[in-house]
Amino acid sequence: MNVAVVTVGDELLAGRTTDTNATWLCERLADRGVGVERVTTVPDRIGDIARVVNEYRAEYDAVIVTGGLGPTHDDLTMEGVAAALGRSVEEHDAALAWLEENGYARADLASGTTELPAGARALHNEAGVAPGAVLEGVYVLPGVPEEMKAMFETIADEFSGTPTYRETVVADEPESALLDRIADVRERFDITVGSYPGESVRLELTGTNEETVEEAAAWLRERVESPDGES
Repeated sequence: MNVAVVTVGDELLAGRTTDTNATWLCERLADRGVGVERVTTVPDRIGDIARVVNEYRAEYDAVIVTGGLGPTHDDLTMEGVAAALGRSVEEHDAALAWLEENGYARADLASGTTELPAGARALHNEAGVAPGAVLEGVYVLPGVPEEMKAMFETIADEFSGTPTYRETVVADEPESALLDRIADVRERFDITVGSYPGESVRLELTGTNEETVEEAAAWLRERVESPDGES
């Protein structure tokens, strides 16, 4: 399963808010064996949201959109997603009923709180108010991290793929000096290797067979200089 993540918000693009949602989602999806192919941030504009969602839903199995939910003037995500799918936005009876059952009087809810794309399945917000939605492989979640995380957990089982396993090998050598051994371990084992230089070089070995990844890591550790001086 391949997924794209779209985060919405002018504050993200201006650097006023750190986009922790995308990182968290990527980690959770990777844990479930799901490949994240794109992470894109768009402004609070209906046209930009609609264009990116429409493009990605044609390319990937699912699109997760976070941010811009609610009744305020800049909460335009539902309208953008609706535009991408050729739907109108209308009050969602099930979303309204759930809020009323959980102590929110209709008169207390701001206009637009429960408006979702026509035909969408409502995702109830256990940690807040504004509901999310699912329609045609597009999942719309809140931008508030606590709300987003709680809502994602209710749909996590809808995202699955081939589990991947990871081992880390730390080498106290220049990255350029490791190229031959990186090539060798790739040739010997069915894995991929990511190289991340810093004070030491961190080599991340990943694959779909746990035993193979462990064997590859053991093979490589024997052939690099470790930070503690052992090879």
